[in-house]
Amino acid sequence: MEKAQNGLKQPKKEKKMTVERLKNIALYYLQRFDSSSENLRQVLLRRIKKYARNNPDFNQQEAFEWVENIIASFFRVGYLDDTRFAEAKIIEYLNMGKSTRYIKLKMKEKGVDEKTVNMILSISKIDEETAAINFIRKKKIGPFRLNEQQRKLYRQKDLATIIRAGFDYELAKHIVDMKMFDENV
Repeated sequence: MEKAQNGLKQPKKEKKMTVERLKNIALYYLQRFDSSSENLRQVLLRRIKKYARNNPDFNQQEAFEWVENIIASFFRVGYLDDTRFAEAKIIEYLNMGKSTRYIKLKMKEKGVDEKTVNMILSISKIDEETAAINFIRKKKIGPFRLNEQQRKLYRQKDLATIIRAGFDYELAKHIVDMKMFDENV
């Protein structure tokens, strides 16, 4: 920010939005984050709308076409692949102990279609029970509590925690009632 003559700071001038600039924004975003095509589209559209607010004579419709062309070209060269993105994210979520309900919701937010998500979940090596065990291990609840007395005292609270995480009631009951695990084994 530059200082004006009156001592107040003037806002930094915004660079003109062009196809090249938009492409560079997309490339920089993809360098930092793995993304689905729909998520990248939303990121670029937000940038265009922000620029258009400050520049009323800017043609948004033309810029929206630029976005579609950029995404199509990124698909052709392999920078974007929704299936690859979904597969990596789903495996990450399952290893973190997230439920399939949670995963489906997150993938929907990122613009990945339900058919792709279901296909990846069906071929995944981690099932819902394993994900739930990963979740309770991380939270140190249920069978991972320190002793049997604490386990009995907090059974209902542990059950509620597992259900709030998106796992169904029957699975939560089964997991909470499992024999105690020894972390050192």
